[in-house]
Amino acid sequence: MNALLLNKRVAILAADGFEQSELQKPMMALEEAGATVSIVSPNPKTIQGMRHADKGDEFEVDIPLDDAKPAEFDALLLPGGLMNPDELRSTPAAVKFVRAFAKAGKLIAAICHGPWVLIEAGLVKGLRLPSWPAIQTDIRNAGGTWVDEEVVFDRAIVTSRKPDDIPAFNAKMIEELGRASADVKSAMTS
Repeated sequence: MNALLLNKRVAILAADGFEQSELQKPMMALEEAGATVSIVSPNPKTIQGMRHADKGDEFEVDIPLDDAKPAEFDALLLPGGLMNPDELRSTPAAVKFVRAFAKAGKLIAAICHGPWVLIEAGLVKGLRLPSWPAIQTDIRNAGGTWVDEEVVFDRAIVTSRKPDDIPAFNAKMIEELGRASADVKSAMTS
């Protein structure tokens, strides 16, 4: 473990049907960089992962969505999968949770179908971002500019297309969260 993200708290907002690699690998990378990571969910106890079309592992929920406070976190991760972001964008409390991070200018990272939640939260207009190709029309209809790139950082939002992009996604997410931490430290010592 390194200390780049020591004292940083990251919420992973997920429901049943998330793509397991898009939750598990970023979570491990964040923890290895020193962050404290909590799974937040509308489901109170566990969530079911998927490995493409097959059931994956169940993960324990650390904080039920009703008890989670965005002010207690420094960043938000939205994994993809088909069912997970569809459930989240249909859950008003989840959309409100995401909006609170954006309003506070905190880092949000979304991969694959995760941008569906950004669309529902009204955060895509004027944003340049990749996603799973099947939702590019949704992004354009919401006023975003869809791009076929491995990873993009725009307006405090990191996005990627698919599980193959996870290494670049993780690196950019950690870089930007670390940069925010360095900016705060710099401002405090000036």
